[in-house]
Amino acid sequence: MKFYNFLIKYRFWLGLLSIVLGVVAQLTVDIWTAILMYSLAFIALLSHFLIGPIRLLQKPIEEGNIEEVNRILNSIWFPNLLIKPVRSSYYTLKANMDMAQQNYTSAEQNLKKSVKLGGVNAEMDAANNLQMGMMALQRNDFKEGEKYVKAAIRTGLPDKDSQAMAYLAMSQIYLRRRENKAARDFFNKAKAAKPKSEEVVKQIKEMDKYLSKMPG
Repeated sequence: MKFYNFLIKYRFWLGLLSIVLGVVAQLTVDIWTAILMYSLAFIALLSHFLIGPIRLLQKPIEEGNIEEVNRILNSIWFPNLLIKPVRSSYYTLKANMDMAQQNYTSAEQNLKKSVKLGGVNAEMDAANNLQMGMMALQRNDFKEGEKYVKAAIRTGLPDKDSQAMAYLAMSQIYLRRRENKAARDFFNKAKAAKPKSEEVVKQIKEMDKYLSKMPG
């Protein structure tokens, strides 16, 4: 595993080295050795630009090493060359790092890029749409927020906490329109999801108190 990670980390430079060795082999050894070196260089450089070092992010993400995550992400010079699923993951990770640094404008831009790619991973698409929706609601853009939250629900959110958050958001949107019945329906769905997150459970309790005082 360490050797594989070493290859991923340094394959660009190993690719350049292989080109140099290929030239040397072509001049001093034979053409077949040179072709082997050129082939290794092609594979190394192609994988560097099409796949990137995304695999190296697993450990620093698990350790919460944001500085290392940012360093690896910033080492990707041409993200538009990444294949579609890797590029989508790249923009999602960039957005998460932006949010950790409270750079919400950049986070939203990167999430939009990931959402626009679409169709890569349904759970990732749903989570990204939910994040986009919550960010829109925070700036009181309810039309945009509703669009993204509905898209998240439609795509299928990966866990009960996310589902409850989405239903609560929809409940709040309908409350704002004074459509109390629809608001209660979404609130009941949020409760039925049985979330575990303390923050989401707290929001459900507060919403329950608020709705109990409303007519209809």
